[in-house]
Amino acid sequence: MNAPYQLPAAYARSLRLREMLQSNQLEFLMEAHNGLSARIVKEAGFKAIWGSGLTISAQFGVRDNNEASWTQVVDTLEFMADASDLPILLDGDTGYGNFNNVRRLVKKLEQRGIAGVCIEDKQFPKTNSFLNGERQPLAEMDEFCGKIKAGKDSQSDPNFSIVARVEALIAGWGMEEALKRAEAYRQAGADAILIHSKLSKPDEILTFAREWAGRGPLVIVPTKYYSTPTDVFRQAGISTVIWANHLLRGAASTMQAIAKEIHSSETLVNVEDRVATVNEIFRLQDAEEYSTAESVYLSSASASRNAVVLAASRGAGLEAVTADKPKVMLPIAGKPLLRRLVEAFKKEGINDITVVGGYRADAIDTSGIRLVVNEKHEQTGELASLACAAKSFTADTVISYGDLLFRSYILRDLVESDSDFCVVVDSSQTPATGVSSTDFAYCSTADDRALFGQKVWLESVTSSAGPAGSAIAKTPQGRWMGLLNVRGAGRERLVAMLEKLQQRDDFDKLDMAALLNALVAADEKIEVQYVHGHWRGVNDLDELRQAGDFAHGQAPYGSNGSGSSEAGA
Repeated sequence: MNAPYQLPAAYARSLRLREMLQSNQLEFLMEAHNGLSARIVKEAGFKAIWGSGLTISAQFGVRDNNEASWTQVVDTLEFMADASDLPILLDGDTGYGNFNNVRRLVKKLEQRGIAGVCIEDKQFPKTNSFLNGERQPLAEMDEFCGKIKAGKDSQSDPNFSIVARVEALIAGWGMEEALKRAEAYRQAGADAILIHSKLSKPDEILTFAREWAGRGPLVIVPTKYYSTPTDVFRQAGISTVIWANHLLRGAASTMQAIAKEIHSSETLVNVEDRVATVNEIFRLQDAEEYSTAESVYLSSASASRNAVVLAASRGAGLEAVTADKPKVMLPIAGKPLLRRLVEAFKKEGINDITVVGGYRADAIDTSGIRLVVNEKHEQTGELASLACAAKSFTADTVISYGDLLFRSYILRDLVESDSDFCVVVDSSQTPATGVSSTDFAYCSTADDRALFGQKVWLESVTSSAGPAGSAIAKTPQGRWMGLLNVRGAGRERLVAMLEKLQQRDDFDKLDMAALLNALVAADEKIEVQYVHGHWRGVNDLDELRQAGDFAHGQAPYGSNGSGSSEAGA
């Protein structure tokens, strides 16, 4: 059985507009002038859009007398059609020239999925009807009928609508001339007549509608006679009402007030609650759709990556300098430690960064990061902090202690690993030279730089939770520096293990090493990438000083210049 025929998208829009024009019920079109306003019109519930010549010109910052070219207008319409699937009736002024210009305009509008065009019987270039309208000359009636016929003969979409706008009342030519022209335009093939008036009362419009007597669809623009009850239009047999310019007028008055307030007060605090949030603008731009498409179409090499930074601790041994800030906000060579870490991530294309704060989280600079807070940081350890960021594992993720400085190649090599789990181990650090008993790594093979292409696997890490397996009977091969990369399906397994560990009575005291050991015990393969120095941790005042030297590049390669990092909880 054959599938039912479906109209092309552009045809479907033009058919909907034609049905609105011919409807027995009063229909409404709302003005839009760019893609954003077109989307707002759709969300408000309107069924069609008026592509206003006045407001499209105004958003360009030019006058409504054909100073914006017809190609610029059509380009704007294309953005509007992309942003909303509503049919669009363009305010096409005089058709931008003679009959030949109208023919080309119709073809170009159809190519962009525009449902119809309204052309007015004034001379090109036109001027807005409300600016000395009575002094504006009208086109010869026969010439304008030729434009209508040319447009109808040029359309390939049978439902494309041409609305003829009669300006005789605006120009002061009287009711008889308006009716005569409207009838001539109807016979020339116009799909509807737009009758325009600049009076503040609807008297002319109602008289015209009575004399017109339903010979064809009748469209009005009640900009001047705005106080007329809408039921009056229904009773008069009007087909369609166009709200012609109100979105731009509303936006302009709001922008003027906001700009004046910010200029006079020199602060944003007075206006923030009166404007749309940045997230609302993102929503109107359909940013969420892009994120979804990104996960489908971007290759793994260019896919987004996340980072989780554990930064809840004050820092043991740093009490003298952390009275008003957490350890991660201590300045290192003039720049906060966290800022250096964030910049290192962003340099490698890791832009979605979640920082888990705790002690003095209010003092953490949140630019470029998402801050979550471990409210129980004084009673809990690293895994409790990591659990606060469990929702951040939406892409390949680097988990990092918050007190690290390192050469850029370390992070680059880490994220390029194809293993589901990968850690960085410094083979220059051993218990004899280390400052702490935790985070020493036992690996399947020692660091042998003569062997390339051979993967090394983690067997266990010394943890504050106690020994983990028989591997600790061996000599450790180095020190885990506090960087773990999780990719692919490993993300779900890590979160599952984190949830499993949360069932333990001692969960609140567990560190990251306990998580690594639990993964190994569950037969997860954790790749080890060896380094030999080239990083620093900040755990006391001496290491804080050394970190400054490291950042300045004064001691980049010393064999004893690698530093260490305690838990970043």
